Amino acid sequence: MSASDLPRKEVTVLKGHEGAVLAARFNSDGNYCLSCGKDRTIRLWNPHRGIHIKTYKSHGREVRDVHCTPDNSKLVSCGGDRQVFYWDVSTGRVIRKFRGHDSEVNAVKFNEYSSVVVSAGYDQSLRAWDCRSHSTEPIQIVDTFSDSVMSVCLTKTEIIGGSVDGTVRTFDIRLGREIADDLGQPVNCISLSNDANCILASCLDSTLRLLDRSTGELLQEYKGHTCKSFKMDCCLTNTDAHVTGGSEDGFIYFWDLVDATVISSFRAHSSVVTSVSYHPKDNCMITASVDGTIRVWKT
Repeated sequence: MSASDLPRKEVTVLKGHEGAVLAARFNSDGNYCLSCGKDRTIRLWNPHRGIHIKTYKSHGREVRDVHCTPDNSKLVSCGGDRQVFYWDVSTGRVIRKFRGHDSEVNAVKFNEYSSVVVSAGYDQSLRAWDCRSHSTEPIQIVDTFSDSVMSVCLTKTEIIGGSVDGTVRTFDIRLGREIADDLGQPVNCISLSNDANCILASCLDSTLRLLDRSTGELLQEYKGHTCKSFKMDCCLTNTDAHVTGGSEDGFIYFWDLVDATVISSFRAHSSVVTSVSYHPKDNCMITASVDGTIRVWKT
């Protein structure tokens, strides 16, 4: 796949948020996307047709992250009001509020069965919540971090968290074992490669780092963008051939996975790019920014 196959043509701008958009995510099949932001709302879109479908309001402060179940029936969100909200997508009703974090909640994810939600908090903890029980207490708390936990990823058997303390920690739920990889720089976002063999970590020294999950070996570093003070997403393209991420100057970067050269970079927004989400199957991407817009890119 060459640079010409990467999405850099703007096809739609999704407008509606009042203020910064903090996250934008494709759903599992890539037909819809969710966004959330400073205006305390979550919005559901058809990005391919540029249509706003629904707005979800219940958070008392900014919404920092949102994630949808594989069957698109439920979503989970978190933010500055210290709570994790579990929603019914079609009715827009909040099914449950999970309270327990002592401070803002930065990130949230469903497990693959949509039965458990894991949240990452400013209170230096990861917390797991059971969506099926009526208990509002977490079923597991991971509090071995020494600073804010900014990002969380899940595999079938593991919870992985990235923290401002410079570590990426992997917890094996079945074995009750923890592995810590120290990157030596504050981590503000982590994402898994599609084959789940690698972790991509965005660090606040304007560097993305690729780790081998089995050995902890640092495989590659990606530079050129600016990331010093904002939480900004990074991810791999759906073929795992390229790494992509935003920059504080409004640019999007694509790097070659193996040799870390910048394959493509272009100005996508007028302000900080907070979020990038790559389509699960097609050469399509959505980006979100402090400028209040979500942009859809295709080849």
